[in-house]
Amino acid sequence: MTPLHHIGNFIRELVVPIPLWCVRALFLGTLIAVLIWVVRLPKENTTPSETAPWYQNLKIWACLALAIQIVIYSVF
Repeated sequence: MTPLHHIGNFIRELVVPIPLWCVRALFLGTLIAVLIWVVRLPKENTTPSETAPWYQNLKIWACLALAIQIVIYSVF
């Protein structure tokens, strides 16, 4: 075995005892934190101009994509 095998086995032994529900909660928490951050972004940073139509606001589409990801990862 090479030294990389020993390092890999060491890391595997560290992460195997972590319950999967904890990993899922941390992952969903990260997505929720990003969603909150996107919601709090000012409109000036997410829209090309002041007179742009509502559908050009990137915040709407980012929130939609994050919400879909949160639903998918919380169900499956």
